Amino acid sequence: QVQLAESGGGLVQPGGSLRLSCAASGSFFSLNVMGWYRQGPGAQRELVASIERGGSTNYVDSVKGRFTISRDNPKNTVYLQMNSLKPEDTAVYYCNAELNLYGGTYYRAWGQGTQVTVST
Repeated sequence: QVQLAESGGGLVQPGGSLRLSCAASGSFFSLNVMGWYRQGPGAQRELVASIERGGSTNYVDSVKGRFTISRDNPKNTVYLQMNSLKPEDTAVYYCNAELNLYGGTYYRAWGQGTQVTVST
């Protein structure tokens, strides 16, 4: 079974920074795309940023220039550095990983979510 363990959420003032981490554990053959999604109050879950194993990244327009996604492949960990946070960034942030299990089966794993609140 594959598990994603998230950490780093919390309460921060507007303009502040937070760093989210997500570590994958369990038995799998390869860890491919990793990403962060978020779901704000009354909103649908949206992709915030993703990163491929080779390092190619993708961001939603609203976070470009403020958020940076990175990964440490030997540690099976993905990070999201969030700077210049705004109240509209308030949401539950979910880690996501697309991977292949032994035998080639495609599998998509989700973390439990971590709350990020941007407020005075």
